[in-house]
Amino acid sequence: MAGKFDKQADFYLNGRPTYPTEWYSMLAALTPHHSLAWDVGTGNGQAAIGIAEHYEQVVGTDVSEAQLKFAMPHPRIRYLHTPLSITDDELVALIGGENSVDLITVATAIHWFELPKFYSLVTRLLRKPGGVIAVWAYKGIVVSPIFDSIIKRFYDTTLPYWDQKIKSVFDDYKTLPFPFESVGIGCEGKPQQLDIPKEVSFEKFLNMLRSWSAVNTAKDQGVDLLSESVVKELESAWGGPTLIRSITYKGFMLAGKVKL
Repeated sequence: MAGKFDKQADFYLNGRPTYPTEWYSMLAALTPHHSLAWDVGTGNGQAAIGIAEHYEQVVGTDVSEAQLKFAMPHPRIRYLHTPLSITDDELVALIGGENSVDLITVATAIHWFELPKFYSLVTRLLRKPGGVIAVWAYKGIVVSPIFDSIIKRFYDTTLPYWDQKIKSVFDDYKTLPFPFESVGIGCEGKPQQLDIPKEVSFEKFLNMLRSWSAVNTAKDQGVDLLSESVVKELESAWGGPTLIRSITYKGFMLAGKVKL
């Protein structure tokens, strides 16, 4: 995933949705201790900020220095750049040591990870018993019947440019390996569906599209998927550039604990 979102880090900050505060309350209620949380693939810290309301210390890590430059400061969050060259032992020590982490979160990023390596780290770091790992993402976006049909047509134009690793997002993480014991929020093969309602301007929605890795991969290959005509069509179906719309991102989550 290193470098995957470096170029569009500003669009990522200004376009990607934050997650409902209720999600963090729900996860915090699952862990008996609230000393340390690790937000992996933290990006600009949009999940770490919510987690910090419930845990004494949050460590937010990312392989992208460009993303971390946009990370939102918080007195209980420590942001760390973790290059791919870092060893597992170094990372474990950096986070807090084995059996030290109460909650591990991965927001819309785990599909980029080398899963066996990551899950080995999770097993070492999570507090046992009591520690929880939660991973989530979102895919579908519901705006209005007219707009939804147009965005579906746009989405189809992006399909040749997505990395194969994102396949598990396309099927709502149903095929994502998740070898942990369920804690009541989804289980391997059956993620829990969760809505993300938002009030969004057209510019913010457009920034989300601009942040898509497929859009930027296409641009690198000389294909402008968000041409002026496409943007105009989307804007018209939205209802104009100044309209704030109530929309719903369709999310999904898996949470679990280490099997003892």
